[in-house]
Amino acid sequence: MTQGQVQLQRHGHVLAIGLDRAAKRNAFDLPLWNQLCLAYGELDRDPELRVGVLHALGEHFTGGLDLVQWAPVFQSGKFHIPDGGLDPLGLTGARLRKPIVAAVQGICFTIGIELLLATDIRIAARSARFGQIEVKRGIYPVGGATIRFPREVGWANAMRYLLTADEFDAAEALRIGFVQEVVEHGQQLPRALAIAQTIAAQAPLGVYATLVSSRAALAEAEAAAAARLLSDLQPLMASQDMQEGLRAFMERRAGKFEGK
Repeated sequence: MTQGQVQLQRHGHVLAIGLDRAAKRNAFDLPLWNQLCLAYGELDRDPELRVGVLHALGEHFTGGLDLVQWAPVFQSGKFHIPDGGLDPLGLTGARLRKPIVAAVQGICFTIGIELLLATDIRIAARSARFGQIEVKRGIYPVGGATIRFPREVGWANAMRYLLTADEFDAAEALRIGFVQEVVEHGQQLPRALAIAQTIAAQAPLGVYATLVSSRAALAEAEAAAAARLLSDLQPLMASQDMQEGLRAFMERRAGKFEGK
C-alpha cells in the first residue's frame, strides 16, 4: 500500500500543500496526517510564508479516512499532533495563524469536508462531490463538521447532509455557501493560488489580525464543543451499529441499524 505524503511548493510568499496519496484517492493514513500537520507547522513558523493553499494531487481531493489505521486514534480519545506540527483541523492546540485557501476536485468525503471547514476560502472544481457519510458507518463526524458546518451554511442546510449522509455536488456547495467559487476541473488550483497571491500582497500583520479578530467570537464555544468530540465517539465505536456499518461498507450495501 502506498503511504501518504505531502508535496510542498513555494510560490513567493505562498506555500502550496499537496495531499499525495493519489493511488488511494488520497485516503488519509497516519503518515499523510502527520505530514500535513508538519506542513501547517512550517507555514506558521516561516516568516517568509504568508498564505497557504491546500490542494490534492490526482483526480480526487480525498476519499476520507483509512479507518483501520484510525481506529486506535479514536479509541485513544485524542488526535496525535507530531512535534513541530499544527492540527490542520484546528481543534487541538494552537491554531494556524495564517490564512489557508483550499482547492478541491473529485470526491471529498468525511475528513476532507472537515479540513475545508478549517480553511478560510474554498474553490471547487465542477467535478467535486462532497459527502459527510459517517452516519452510514454507525459513527459521527469528529473532525469539526458538527461544529462548523451549521455555522458556515445554516442549520437546516447542514443537517440536510449531516443526518442523511447524502452526497452533494459543487453547484449545491456554492448555493449553500460551503465554497466561494466553482471553476472548471483543473482550474481549481490556479484559481486558489491567484487568490492566495492577492492575500499575500496585503499587509501581513493586518491579515493576521483580521483572522484573530474574526475567530475571537467563536473560540470559546468552539473549544467547548471540540473537547467532547472524541469522548462522545467512543460509545459509538463499541456499538453493534458501528460493526454493522463496517460490514455494510465492506459488502457494498446499505446498513441495517438497530440503535444498539
